[in-house]
Amino acid sequence: MLKRVFVAPDPGRARLRFAARAVLGIGLAVVVCLLAGHSLVGAVTGGLAALLTLFTVADPTVRGQAVTTALLPAVGVPVLAAAAELHAAPVARDLAFLAVVGAGVYARRWGPRGHSLGVFAFMTFFVAQFLHATPDRLPELYAAVLLSVLSAAVVRFGVWCYERRLPPAAAAAPPAGTGLARVTTRQAVQATAGAGFALVVGQLVSGQRWYWAVGATWWIFVNTASRGETLVRGFRRVLGTVIGICLGFLVAVPVHGAPLPTAVLIAVAVFGIFYTAAVSYTWMMLWVTLLAELLYGLLGVLNPGLLALRLAETGVGALGAALAVLFVLPVTTHAITDAWIQRALRCVHACTAEAAARLAGSTTADPAPRVAELEQLLGRVRLAVAPLVHPLHPMPARKRRARRVLALLDDCAHEVRGLVAVAADPEASHDARLAAACRRVEAAVEALTTSRPEPLQHPAESPAEPALAHLHGLERALADLAEPLRAGSGSGARLVGA
Repeated sequence: MLKRVFVAPDPGRARLRFAARAVLGIGLAVVVCLLAGHSLVGAVTGGLAALLTLFTVADPTVRGQAVTTALLPAVGVPVLAAAAELHAAPVARDLAFLAVVGAGVYARRWGPRGHSLGVFAFMTFFVAQFLHATPDRLPELYAAVLLSVLSAAVVRFGVWCYERRLPPAAAAAPPAGTGLARVTTRQAVQATAGAGFALVVGQLVSGQRWYWAVGATWWIFVNTASRGETLVRGFRRVLGTVIGICLGFLVAVPVHGAPLPTAVLIAVAVFGIFYTAAVSYTWMMLWVTLLAELLYGLLGVLNPGLLALRLAETGVGALGAALAVLFVLPVTTHAITDAWIQRALRCVHACTAEAAARLAGSTTADPAPRVAELEQLLGRVRLAVAPLVHPLHPMPARKRRARRVLALLDDCAHEVRGLVAVAADPEASHDARLAAACRRVEAAVEALTTSRPEPLQHPAESPAEPALAHLHGLERALADLAEPLRAGSGSGARLVGA
């Protein structure tokens, strides 16, 4: 797990910049709130609003990100008002919370913007429970949210606007069908059912901290599509929480909420959340748990019993998510896995075609965005295949096949990155062998994504020219992929069988 976090590729140091900018943006938001005369509760609300603003907005362009950021208060303020006004009416509050859960998951069907707004709405309601927001606090909380979103926007689009264009974020599931045949619709029903279970059982465990269980259920559903993905994510959430609680005993409890060391540790936790989010959900949850412990320390309520309660509520939330994906409109793992593998393979071909056009002298061909898209798609493939390579998976043959597929897809990505690097060299030139090799790559991808992939011929050894060497390496990886994909169930790019 340590190796996965610290040795994971970070092209252009994107994760490092993402994390550093988050610390700057959230720090600025908290300082602005304190300078505006807000209480500790207002400053915490502002910091969390800034964190969500910087974490959830993932539109493919800077302009799109700015629009989504501007829309966040339009969603968050009404939800905050509802949560505070219903504070004294538990039944109405609980029903409203479940409605926000369902609507937030359903909004994923509208892509990155819908996902961002749905997450912000849910977390605004959650934070209102976390801080026990009441109507008399609303003016301060409104101001804190608005100031913090603005502060985060200043950092993201002014002080540190390093994105010029990002590939479209890979959705949690490829859209297909209508009504209950659509994955996002089924997940909205599942998440609402799981959150309902978590809410009821969580309140039996604790009438004060029950919302932790609902939060655990919600975040387990984020960025998952199949029951296998959701179960694995639930396991990782519990594991990360356990490790985070152990770290809290060593770090957060001894600090006792002292302002200066707590502020430093909060900055470290925020950096950890943003830096590890893309590579390890377990590590991200470790830092999220530590952040929550530090905030409770600032509020003066942190103690060992509270940490044990957080673990219990997290377990309730994970159980709610597991029951929902197993028994409420389940979405099988193989259908999602197949779709992501096929999309990744087609992106491999698109990257190759763009690089070949660049080598041929085209001034408009740009393979770089395609490479970034391929990295996102491979991330989605790893997430979809995670249940099959999990240590607790009971079928060793499928586990070996899944690991083989992941390794070969990584080989494809390595060769594509090398090819794109060669294409970026202005001294590189095109010859007929490149065009022929690209056509063979296209044929190999087509064979792998048809209804019954056939064995592919390995290419002959290539000359030493860098571009051709990468293309032949790509051909070999695609040829090797035919066997594990064909061994699944006979369907195109099918890994797990019926």
